[in-house]
Amino acid sequence: MKKGKHVIPGFGLSMGITVTLLSLIILIPLASVMVYAFKLSPAEFFKTISTEAVRYSFATSILCSLIAAIINSIFGVILAWVLVRYDFPGKRILDGLIELPFALPTAVAGITLSKMYSDTGEIGKPLSHLGLKISYTHIGLTIALIFIGIPFVVRAIQPVLEKLDPQFEEAAYVLGANKKTTFFKVILSELRPALITGFGLAFARGIGEYGSVIYISGNSQKDHTQVVSYLIMQKLNYMDYSGATAIALVMLILSFLLLLGINIVQIHQSRRTNMI
Repeated sequence: MKKGKHVIPGFGLSMGITVTLLSLIILIPLASVMVYAFKLSPAEFFKTISTEAVRYSFATSILCSLIAAIINSIFGVILAWVLVRYDFPGKRILDGLIELPFALPTAVAGITLSKMYSDTGEIGKPLSHLGLKISYTHIGLTIALIFIGIPFVVRAIQPVLEKLDPQFEEAAYVLGANKKTTFFKVILSELRPALITGFGLAFARGIGEYGSVIYISGNSQKDHTQVVSYLIMQKLNYMDYSGATAIALVMLILSFLLLLGINIVQIHQSRRTNMI
């Protein structure tokens, strides 16, 4: 394209619009979190985030999100494999259903899951007869996080599988490798960066999730089913803005570190791909 003939306006105007929108939508709200949090002294800040309720809520959110992300990583690979490698009736419908958690309001998902897995629900009732309680426990919370996190893993792995040359597998078979060795040494090694990316995104989404977990978790401080997002909302309801922003700042740092790790993996994979 010749200089001066661009589809969008010039660099200066485009950059100005970009920075303005980025500031209004992302940077200023994030900066306000830090401003409110820094109104607390260091002693008050650490006292706020180290209370028993906050510690247990962070432990619940992080542990359940971690378990859900691990499960999503396993089943996400299987789902992506089926969608890419096999043709069957209803494939396009199944592929579209993967993104349903993105389109469905999370509150609707939470209400539906809590009803289904309650002691009177279609799935929870037979399980309750076996002595297994799902809703209002850590198990139900993890199920909700699996529901909202599975698309991240599938959509991260699917394009890599589509571009993976089958000749790599054929070469492995020719050299005497069995199916297990071929999968773990050839296929999984190529999927690993995408898998880590999907895992990180699902994990980060789970830590900050609110709508889908607020109903099924039960929010019991006694049973330690409160999540961080609910605790922030609770503090806002009591007009404790400093306490809410202090907890939000910790979540912001965790999310930043997770996304930084994901970007490092993507940069490493990009350089590796360009070298091949």
